Amino acid sequence: MDSGAAQRAETEPGFITGDWGTSRLRLFLCSAEGALLDTAEGPGAVEAHGRHAAVFETLLARWAPRCGELPAVLCGMVGSNIGWSEARYLPCAAKPDQIAEACVALQEGRIRIIPGLSCRNRYAAPDFMRGEETQILGALILVPALARGRHLLCLPGTHTKWVWLEDGAVVDFLTAPVGEIFALLAQHSVLVRDRDPEQCVAGEWFANGLQAFARLPGAPLLHRLFECRSRRLNGEFTAQQSAAYLSGLLIASDVSGALHAFSDPTARRTVNLIGAPQLTDLYAIALGAQGGTTTFVDGTAAAVAGLAHVHRLLA
Repeated sequence: MDSGAAQRAETEPGFITGDWGTSRLRLFLCSAEGALLDTAEGPGAVEAHGRHAAVFETLLARWAPRCGELPAVLCGMVGSNIGWSEARYLPCAAKPDQIAEACVALQEGRIRIIPGLSCRNRYAAPDFMRGEETQILGALILVPALARGRHLLCLPGTHTKWVWLEDGAVVDFLTAPVGEIFALLAQHSVLVRDRDPEQCVAGEWFANGLQAFARLPGAPLLHRLFECRSRRLNGEFTAQQSAAYLSGLLIASDVSGALHAFSDPTARRTVNLIGAPQLTDLYAIALGAQGGTTTFVDGTAAAVAGLAHVHRLLA
């Protein structure tokens, strides 16, 4: 390929990818080489219910006329039972090519929807993910070493995922609804009432929550949560400090439980974090406090790389 053709391949639209979650749709216009050219945002799967095709085509209009004919790969809640078309969960262990092969085709194959994954987790309970599998695929591309040997991944979020990889295959995973529990307690309980939701929960009081958990690691989390209220009543905490302390307790408990569940003497105790920096930073601090080391992959970059990889596998 001459230099002019190579430059065109890097800058001309080649395909479209999208992460269509519960509350937000993010579309990415990519070159044939997988470079990100432009982005667009729209309503999530819940708001778009019953009109997914119309929402998708409306967003493509900004990239018209040629882009309306480009192939597209979508992940997330778009493949759920409230989405555009259900892409059933693929049971683990699951390899990248198996995930691509299980995609659901729409519009005569122009659009593909990536399936979620299912497993029996370390506690013999059913577990599910939808959307995170694409970030995992992207991490395998961005960090090729993850495709060899055994690795523990952590994808922090509303429902944090702890994922066990063996030679690039997702063997099993464990979900902890840390973000959801924090939001519920912060918004609907007296524990951290009156806090400013715009202020960060990191810092000294987050570290205090980690340290409090470390002092009594065997104490049930339920027996510690009311401290967030009682220490305010005692004048030790402000509302914001109480929220940071609560976050520290929750994340420390999650980390401790996951490291115990996924303990493996043949694997290094390095956790590969995938997600937004404001969340992965908190988990990196908590893991460091419990003797773990971490690596980091940006969640958006991983999602785009994973979607592009599925496109290449399908092509």
